[in-house]
Amino acid sequence: MATTTPANGKRQSKADQRAEMIEKILDAAELLFSRHGFYGVTLKDVSKEVGVHHTLLNYYFDDKQKLFDEVFARRAIVANDVRMQALDEYEANLEDEPTVKGALLAFLDTNLDLYGNGGDHWRNAGTLAALVAVTPEWGAEMFDNWFDPVVLRLIDLLKRALPDCPEEDIFWGYHFVSGALMLTLARTGRIDRLSDGLCHSDDFDAVKERLASFMASGFCTICDQRAQERAEKLAK
Repeated sequence: MATTTPANGKRQSKADQRAEMIEKILDAAELLFSRHGFYGVTLKDVSKEVGVHHTLLNYYFDDKQKLFDEVFARRAIVANDVRMQALDEYEANLEDEPTVKGALLAFLDTNLDLYGNGGDHWRNAGTLAALVAVTPEWGAEMFDNWFDPVVLRLIDLLKRALPDCPEEDIFWGYHFVSGALMLTLARTGRIDRLSDGLCHSDDFDAVKERLASFMASGFCTICDQRAQERAEKLAK
C-alpha cells in the first residue's frame, strides 16, 4: 500500500490519510452546521472551511444529507454509549429501588461532562444537537432514531422510582428535562446577559450542581399533587 511521509517523519498509509481527511471534513462541517443549520451550509462552504477544492470533498461526500447524518451520528454514538453505561452502572449498584435524582444524575451528568469538557468539537456538537432538537420538520425523527433507547431506559427507572405517579406526568417531566438540557448545550449566552454576568452558559459545573436536583423536585411535586387530587376525589 502506498504511503507518504509527513513532517514528523512517520509514514502514513492511504487509509490513514483518508481517515484523517474525513475527520477534518466532519469537524469543519460540524462547526458550520452548528452555526448556520442544515440549510445554511453547502458542500462548497465545507470544502472552503477545510481548505481543499470542492471536488476533493465531493470524493468523500457527494451528498450534504449524508455528510450531515455522519456528523450527527459520530457524536450521538458516543453520547448514547456513555449515558447507557452510566444508567446500567447506576442500576447495578442499587441496594433498593431507584430514586428520581439518582436516575437523573446518571442520565444528565455524563452528558454534561461529555459536552462540557470535550473541547471545541463537543461544544459544536452540543450546539448542533440543540438546533436539531428544535427543528420541527425532521429534528424529532432524528432524535427518535438515535436517542429513544437511552431515553426509555431513563423513563423505566423513573417509573420505578415513582410507581404511583401517572405515566403522562413522567413523560412530561422528561420533556422539561430535555428542554433544559438542550438549552444548556446550546450555550446561547442569554443567562450571562440576564444575570449581568452572575451566571455563565459555559459553566457546566454550575448546571450539574443544580439541574438534577431541580428537576427531581419538579417530578416529585407534580406526582404529590396528583396523589393529593386523587385523595380529595375519593374523600368526596
